Amino acid sequence: MLLRLRHIARLTLTCIAIAGTIAATCTSRADSLSEDEVGRLNRTLIFGSDDERRAALDALVARGNDDALATLILAMRYRRGDPGHIEAFHTLTGETVSGWFDAMVWQEAHPEIKAHPGYRDVKLEVFERLDPAFLRFLGGRRSDPENLKIRLEEITWGGVAVDGIPALDYSKMIRADEAAYLRDDDRVFGVSINGDVRAYPLRILAWHEMFNDVVGDIPVTLAYCTLCGAGILFETKVDGQDRPFIFGSSGFLYRSNKLMFDRSTDSLWNQFTGEPVSGPLADDGIKLNILPVTLTSWGDWRARHPRGRVLSPDTGFERDYSSGAAYRDYFASPDLMFPAATDPESGLGPKDEVFGIRTFAAAKAWPLSVFADGAVINDTLNGRNIVLVGDDENGGVRAYERGEARFDKGRDPMHLTGPGGDWEIGEDALTGPDGTALPRLPGHVSYWFAWNSFLGVRSEIYVPQSAN
Repeated sequence: MLLRLRHIARLTLTCIAIAGTIAATCTSRADSLSEDEVGRLNRTLIFGSDDERRAALDALVARGNDDALATLILAMRYRRGDPGHIEAFHTLTGETVSGWFDAMVWQEAHPEIKAHPGYRDVKLEVFERLDPAFLRFLGGRRSDPENLKIRLEEITWGGVAVDGIPALDYSKMIRADEAAYLRDDDRVFGVSINGDVRAYPLRILAWHEMFNDVVGDIPVTLAYCTLCGAGILFETKVDGQDRPFIFGSSGFLYRSNKLMFDRSTDSLWNQFTGEPVSGPLADDGIKLNILPVTLTSWGDWRARHPRGRVLSPDTGFERDYSSGAAYRDYFASPDLMFPAATDPESGLGPKDEVFGIRTFAAAKAWPLSVFADGAVINDTLNGRNIVLVGDDENGGVRAYERGEARFDKGRDPMHLTGPGGDWEIGEDALTGPDGTALPRLPGHVSYWFAWNSFLGVRSEIYVPQSAN
């Protein structure tokens, strides 16, 4: 989330320790605890005094039920520094963790363990104290297990309030030749719809993580999760809805991925899948349509589209939009900032970048490293022939259906060599010398941990033939 995360996190303990009367009954007779008493122990574990919390922890451990683990893990974050938490976790699970981060990853791997009913009230109180607006998304019946598509235990605070990372709505665009503030090596999200060509620089989007716009008469949002390295372009007009959705950042995370929300219903949405996970829309079967977006350098995009437009730095917000100002340390580090499971068996690092496609009822990821020197890859996805071309340095990957044709590098970065000669690499299609147009496929770049976390069970990973 925002770079002020550490400062905000330091305020958390102050926020949680708001003065008030905390009534709890901690009993040593673990076998005689009523459900209400267990609920009070859960609350005391977070909000009680030092002595009360110690007694509550002892009582919950003596009770020996793993339904206390969710609250224990919550205490690891908001009551840090208590070594009793680690010992209690080991007693209840037989596992050893170093703290909240590890415990959250363990919890992700154990969906069979259900939280005590009192956990919900405790967690909502934590969220309410952090920002009362959080209850717009999870208050009332919205956070009942039967009304959530993801586990409440895995919804975490990302360090900011609702809209603390402000979306850009219909922002000012300028001509490419007016964008003196950009360097050639600045990365941009390139969007082209119905001849409307635009670039959205990451040095600006990293501060906002979302834009809502209309491009080529199509209402869209680009949801950019800096933590998982994924900018995904969604069409926001959905059949059965009166108007296009407009999205914002909720301040919540799920497996180190942002949860966005729509402003018409306050439903929470999974940024990676484009599906609502809580609120009035959770059971409507909605899934936003993914459109092509190109992550590439400003120099490359401008060379291809010299008459295109680019986001103006005059956004109406006071931010440092200089190159690398936002998330410099996070982007340079191999480590995650928030908990999420990783896959050491894949051979990829958690933050290795991949280009992923979800279509033809299948999903597949290609490590950006396989596009070194502008490599062209003829491949298949669920029996359909496709071709991909890109570069490993900036992303810049584009994918197309190819039918029975095969392609190789062209005479320059704007072309491929294929049947009949030169084929032009376009934003909508790969076009042959005789006018044949092969349609582009929607895809996007992300960190491997995020792609694997949400699509690992159903996704293939491309392996170069020389590695077989």
